[in-house]
Amino acid sequence: MRNLSTHTLYQTLCRKKTFNDEVEPGKEKLKRVLNIFDLTALGIGSTLGCGVYVLAGTVAKSIAGPAVVLSFIVAAIVSSFSGVCYAEFAGRVPKAGSAYIYSYVTVGEFIAFFIGWTLFIEHTIGTASVAKAMTNYLDALLGDPQKIYFKKHLPMHVDFLGEYPDFASFFFVIFIGLIVAWGVKKSSTLNKMFTLLNLLTLGTVVASGFFLGKLSNWFIPKSEIPLGMDGGNGGFSPFGWNGIIAGAARCFYGFIGFDSIATTGEETKDPKRTIPLAIILSLFFVTLAYSSVASVLTLMWPYYDQDPDAPLPVIYENMGMPIIKYMVTCGAVFALMTTLLGCLFPIPRILYAMSSDGLLFKCLSTVNEKTKTPVLATVFCGIGTGLLSCMFNLEQLVEMTSIGTLMSYLMVCVCILILRYKNNNTVNQNLDNSEVHIIYKWWSASNTGLTSMGSQYVSRVLIITYTFAAFVFCVCMTNVDYYEGPLQLLLTIVIGISVSIMLISLLMLCKLPQAIENLSFKVPLVPLIPCLSILLNLYLMMELNTKTWMRFGIGIVVGLLIYAFYGVHNSLEGSKRRTIKDKEYKQEIKISN
Repeated sequence: MRNLSTHTLYQTLCRKKTFNDEVEPGKEKLKRVLNIFDLTALGIGSTLGCGVYVLAGTVAKSIAGPAVVLSFIVAAIVSSFSGVCYAEFAGRVPKAGSAYIYSYVTVGEFIAFFIGWTLFIEHTIGTASVAKAMTNYLDALLGDPQKIYFKKHLPMHVDFLGEYPDFASFFFVIFIGLIVAWGVKKSSTLNKMFTLLNLLTLGTVVASGFFLGKLSNWFIPKSEIPLGMDGGNGGFSPFGWNGIIAGAARCFYGFIGFDSIATTGEETKDPKRTIPLAIILSLFFVTLAYSSVASVLTLMWPYYDQDPDAPLPVIYENMGMPIIKYMVTCGAVFALMTTLLGCLFPIPRILYAMSSDGLLFKCLSTVNEKTKTPVLATVFCGIGTGLLSCMFNLEQLVEMTSIGTLMSYLMVCVCILILRYKNNNTVNQNLDNSEVHIIYKWWSASNTGLTSMGSQYVSRVLIITYTFAAFVFCVCMTNVDYYEGPLQLLLTIVIGISVSIMLISLLMLCKLPQAIENLSFKVPLVPLIPCLSILLNLYLMMELNTKTWMRFGIGIVVGLLIYAFYGVHNSLEGSKRRTIKDKEYKQEIKISN
């Protein structure tokens, strides 16, 4: 990086994106062709896949037991909080790029790049996991020919990779990538067809499950669990509350996808109304489907004997129903293909948005004249995702996906709080920003009121304080049961202090005046809902293991290196500011001469 002073570096990292709302006729790069039905189908299709056909059995078997139903509900609540925040953002900034563009407009360039790169990692690994799950299902249907052949002739004896290269998943990803590159409307039509088949398959599973299920499978005593089976303490929640929360952290993977709706801002008709409504409808239908399938899965067959790779076909085979087994397996393959389409769809659009802003390589923002899609970015994403699905196993991919999603959702909620307390008026920014002055301003707010600028500074201090206290609370809560004696007492005291700080910060935020804005959709009960979402996202993140954090950290470091050596110097906003400064400098020289 160039020799920059601390102040200049801060300005560089915090510069915000500006754009004109009006676009000249004929200048639109992307076609506005998607309606509410298209987006809802996209949201459902990209969400109902690996989570419902694979994840439910995996979590039930060794993490939550029959209480996997509650794990899905907890994950749905956390997702719904983030979902309404996404919905408000979509109404504010109807542009391609999802949370990346929202944070660029409201927070600053560095945070925007961080979120955008996190979204890229999340969707890429998530798409790879769906491809892996789909080929596992298809391979199981055919008698595991690929697994048997490649484990024998081309095994991979590396701990952090899969057992064998999954070439089928690689070619499936490439095929779906070509469909996405073909055109938005064509891929949307195919997505609606696959989504309908997905819903019919789930309807068959739920109907047969409630008919064949036994309530006794939810209350199996520990004494009836076979030796060698990891069944916990038996009953509805054999692994306790910790199991439910740990399950929710993994079930959260099943709700990844609704935010793909928010990436279609430049291809949607009336995006300020359509995108928020589509997000809410998608979350409702997906939560209903997950809860129903998780219920029938554990009612039909004991939780400890679930198959972690393809639970539904194995259950129907064990129950002597081969016809339903093949029906469900075929439906699951098409459903997972729908999810693959929905997951791959937003990745090139995120890269397109970041590349258009100069933060990633310019070639990724090239739009094909015929298809009106970012073809090169789509092909790049397809190849990268295919390689990941080919080389890693499903469990590794699922865990790596969840942390990226939780991080991006966390940042979206923080951005909503910043926006609600932002300065909407032009006032003098040369303000005393000392801590004493900030506390005094808040203390007198209820009687004398705050200027909008004063409110903005106070709110940001409170948001940072709340987030830090929530982080400390979550770290202590997830570790308090593992210690005894004085250390456990210390963690309990820290938990109490952090809860007090969170409550005080929340009450102080409630006292501050919010920005008055006319939006098509607004998050209700601000600051309560965004603050709760921040807390829950952090809590679920703490439930993920150390290896997942390390893999995520490596991916983030790669992104930061790209930003440091390319993005910060080629930023479009930076170029605009340099041009303005050059003009001002030349004007000063003219005046002085």
